Amino acid sequence: MKKIALLLFLFNTVIIFAQQQVSGVVKDNTGTPLPGVNIVEKGTTNGVSTDIDGSYKITVKEGASLIFTYVGYNSVTRLANASQIDVALSEEGGQNLDEVVVTGSRTAARSNTTTALPIDVLSSKDLTSTGQATFDKALQYKIPSFNTVQTPVNDATSLLDPYEIRNMGPSRTLILINGKRKNLSSLLYVQTSPGRGETGADISAIPTDAIERVEILRDGASAQYGSDAIAGVMNIILKKNATDGSVTVRSGITSEGDGEMLGVSLNQGTTVGEKGFLNYTIDFSKVNLANRPGNVDAAGEAADFGATLANVQSFLARHPDAKNINGSPETAAAKFLINGGNDISDNTKLYYNAAYVYKKVKSFANFRTPYWRPLSDDPYLNDFFGNGDDANPSYDGYGPTFEGDLTDYNGTLGFKNVKNGWNTDASVTVGGNKQVYSVNNSVNRSTDITTTSIDPVTGLPVETPVYRENSPISFKPGGTSFNHVVGNIDVSKIVSDQISIGFGTEFRSEYFTVMEGDKASWEGTGADSFAGNRPENSGKWNRYNVGVYLDVAFDITKDFLINGTVRHEEYSDFGGATVWKASTRYKFLDDKITLRGSVSTGFRAPTLHQIYTQKSQYSFVAGQGIQISGIINNVSPQARQLGIPSLDPEKSTNVTVGIGAKPFRNFNITVDYYNIKVEDRIVLGDRQDTDFGNVAWFSNSFDSRTSGLDIVAGYNNIGIGEGKLGFNVSGNITLENERISPVTNNSFGDILEALTFTSRPDTKWILGINYEIGKFGFSLNNTYFGKTQFAQDGLQNLEKTYLDYNPANYDANGAPITGSIAEGRGNIDGHPDLRTEFIPKIVTDLGINFSATERLTIAANINNLFNVMPEWKFVKGSETGNNILNGSEAVTNSPSNLITFNQRYSRMTYDGFHFSQLGTMFNLSLNYKF
Repeated sequence: MKKIALLLFLFNTVIIFAQQQVSGVVKDNTGTPLPGVNIVEKGTTNGVSTDIDGSYKITVKEGASLIFTYVGYNSVTRLANASQIDVALSEEGGQNLDEVVVTGSRTAARSNTTTALPIDVLSSKDLTSTGQATFDKALQYKIPSFNTVQTPVNDATSLLDPYEIRNMGPSRTLILINGKRKNLSSLLYVQTSPGRGETGADISAIPTDAIERVEILRDGASAQYGSDAIAGVMNIILKKNATDGSVTVRSGITSEGDGEMLGVSLNQGTTVGEKGFLNYTIDFSKVNLANRPGNVDAAGEAADFGATLANVQSFLARHPDAKNINGSPETAAAKFLINGGNDISDNTKLYYNAAYVYKKVKSFANFRTPYWRPLSDDPYLNDFFGNGDDANPSYDGYGPTFEGDLTDYNGTLGFKNVKNGWNTDASVTVGGNKQVYSVNNSVNRSTDITTTSIDPVTGLPVETPVYRENSPISFKPGGTSFNHVVGNIDVSKIVSDQISIGFGTEFRSEYFTVMEGDKASWEGTGADSFAGNRPENSGKWNRYNVGVYLDVAFDITKDFLINGTVRHEEYSDFGGATVWKASTRYKFLDDKITLRGSVSTGFRAPTLHQIYTQKSQYSFVAGQGIQISGIINNVSPQARQLGIPSLDPEKSTNVTVGIGAKPFRNFNITVDYYNIKVEDRIVLGDRQDTDFGNVAWFSNSFDSRTSGLDIVAGYNNIGIGEGKLGFNVSGNITLENERISPVTNNSFGDILEALTFTSRPDTKWILGINYEIGKFGFSLNNTYFGKTQFAQDGLQNLEKTYLDYNPANYDANGAPITGSIAEGRGNIDGHPDLRTEFIPKIVTDLGINFSATERLTIAANINNLFNVMPEWKFVKGSETGNNILNGSEAVTNSPSNLITFNQRYSRMTYDGFHFSQLGTMFNLSLNYKF
């Protein structure tokens, strides 16, 4: 045995000394690194592939030759006669690679002009050039099919603004960080706001300075990435520079002198040992409140709250906005992020990233005016909230706050291994989001919660209210949290010059928690403005799922590509689903023209939030004031008694057809048509009167179809004087966005119909102009927001409602006159007589960069340069509405008092305002590179 061991040792020693290690970087002829290049030792099966940086390492025999191959590029052979061999590949046909993308296929990466799918690539510079404070708002002014907006007085929605791609809601876009799934938020949007009934990831939590680029796949991708990818995928690629960094100081203010912003961000890279790197970002920011209330109509107030017109007019004379506070909330945020990696061996690499974000947000509920909460009903309110002056009663109403503490974290640890050309990626990802709420300056007004004591004098029992004058004024209504653990194994290989394959599996475990509020926040009517989570509605739920996929790409010729993917997933709570995708691309005229298309099926599992959320909430109903209603979940005993079925997954069919052209080096254009059909769409329906009160619930209610065009064009590096000029134009045109089947298992009225299908722009265009000369860089960005339309409760049966608000129907004390229509109010039903239509507008942003030194850059941005504000007009919704518009119908008041809670939200609301709520904003930043 000793002799055999000695012989083996000598043999291995000879082999080792007869081999050599070669490393290097593979780029295209523009200097862009190429990931996924196949490198094979000639005459053997020994091979590796380049990583995301285009780097490779391989051990070969002395005197060997290396063959470098990449789909769509000319192959190159090099003699392995040095330890460092860098290679530049040229595209077949002589075209240059625009940008390498890794999103959209589980096989080899390609360029965004030769992919079979439409993909947007935004660099870090693209994002920061917008001057926007957060990542989601930067996307709003860079991606036409992306929309987001701040919503006022919507409770927890103020912590996390809803976003969507192609008007599909936040639940149908999958967010990845370095290719790994980011956790959902714990927030379920339940108010009348975009994304109602859905949830999404908190992309605003990601610090912009940590981002290298963003790849947005505008196509269904459930087959490649799993549930949530019906509308597309957003892959956020983090910075990985290890030798330099920068610090940025940002400040800003609105033209009205509020909304002050101050932030500082540090991004720095460093080496770890000899073969590792670490890039980290620390970001702190504070944004003050920007208040944009509207002027309230007195007659509308009197009708809504059953108050005397004289009292309302007296209050509004002092406070025309009814002391309402709505706009951009006060927000403080601290964000920490790291991204790193280390070469463990020649063929194995460790990688990791992690982020932690803390946000504190303070917003306000609608102000409780003294005619809404009169002292005649609650005299103790004067002791709690007496805040008048000498000329007015000490009690002048009160304004409850809604405050939230949000934490969001995610982290990934993984290993990549390359052996014989097989690329293996194994990782574990964890993530979570937690929101805890507080309500201050409020009260529990419950009258039916009492305690009994014995009067020491009379000996008789005495009923004492637990709340009202004994109520606290600060409450902890509880909160929510969501966590997941995800395991991934992905394997890929470029088998030959024609075939690439990829396959893998994913395991995901999810946890959703509803945290109980303190007793005073939910008992009786609970805290005025936001009732807490009751014990019976609180708890923790979880599920898991396992998925497997196979992806094959086949280059039939150097110009003709087909790609197919199939995926199967099994969920612990609703079973399995199998989906597939087929895509193709054909290049001709020396790669100057590319035709592409895809057909796919998809699915979206109902989130745990949608399955288990059950709560009471306050909301405003025009003409009826504030109402308390609830949500019952589909697995509750109440749902069974009402015959509400359990939720099933949504199913989708996506079709995309497009053309890309690059007739010469600096010009490119792509046009893509998409058609998305969603079956069994999950929605949160209208409130309905049942045996359990006025409640709403989720259901698979109907099928919908969304179709449109995406257009992207760019023309850069145009010589003008001593500088260079560049243009980019992109647009999204919605051709169809509507319900295509009857509503089942629910009620889905005009308001929700408009909120879902017409309250986002029907078209959106972005024209960007950039000019760089010397130390200066100028950018002019023009964003066209198309028409939107909305419907409100108060605009239904408008003729009757008009008369309701007519002061002539009330006596001197504000009581309805016997026999008047005002006396018989409350029968508002049917379709809106009028709708609000928001007029298309163009918002212009100006940016100026000055490179003061090689290290210091000063950037000034004026967002909404011309102070363009949303404008709306009435359009007919019925014959009565048409008669009102043409003047043949007698009316008394302006119907504007019937929208957006009686004009309280004249500039900040959910009903179609999708830009510029704060007017012109000035931003200044200083960036210093180390």
